[in-house]
Amino acid sequence: MTVALLVGLGLLVGFLLGLLGAGGSILAVPALVYLVGLAPREAIPLALAVVAISATAATVPRLRTGEIRYPLVAVFAITGAIGAVASTALGARLSSAVTMLGFAVLLLVAGSRLLRPQTDTGTACRIPSTGKVNWRRCMSRAVPVGLGVGVLTGLFGVGGGFLIVPALVVALGLDSVSAIATSVAIVAINSASALFAHAGTSGLDTGSVIAFAVPAAVAAALAGRLRLDAARTQRWFAYLLLVTAVAVTAATAIPLLR
Repeated sequence: MTVALLVGLGLLVGFLLGLLGAGGSILAVPALVYLVGLAPREAIPLALAVVAISATAATVPRLRTGEIRYPLVAVFAITGAIGAVASTALGARLSSAVTMLGFAVLLLVAGSRLLRPQTDTGTACRIPSTGKVNWRRCMSRAVPVGLGVGVLTGLFGVGGGFLIVPALVVALGLDSVSAIATSVAIVAINSASALFAHAGTSGLDTGSVIAFAVPAAVAAALAGRLRLDAARTQRWFAYLLLVTAVAVTAATAIPLLR
């Protein structure tokens, strides 16, 4: 039963990550805790391992398309690694209840953010008159976002794509296709960095990683080739996040009140 659950979760995580450049990882930890029965300290490294593998698989089909903005990947990767290493030490000191309640807040923020309309794009990375990139202005916005995403990755085991994609579109002016492609590359590197930081805090079960990661990688690679109605898919995913936030809050808070 546990293997079947891990395979199913892997397919869901990989599909969402490959399609939206975000999403699957934020569901992985609650699912591993409440459906599979792992403790948060076990679930977070496992989620990071799977997200790193599936995001890499989702990146591969896009390497030759010209959609990935590599300078932004580098900035997010460097700042994200710093944030992930710093927050991992803090996360190791938090109780399971505090970690999961924090995760519920993160789910609420992510769901609400994804439901917010994004009709305009920013111009921080583009000079309209020339079409060239203003890297000084672009990087000044990318660095703090990268640090914030890294902190969330190390603390909660999420890839942070739900923040990266809107930041790339709204703040930095990338089109949605480039934002998704760039996001999955950033998520792959950030998750690997956070997993390295977690290496000394808990061990990984190889069988669980394989059962979770292989279907996630396959689903991510296949979904990376799809071009579905992103707005509708994102909206339904946001509803799922909000429902999950309520469920995580109830499952965590009710035992504390007894």
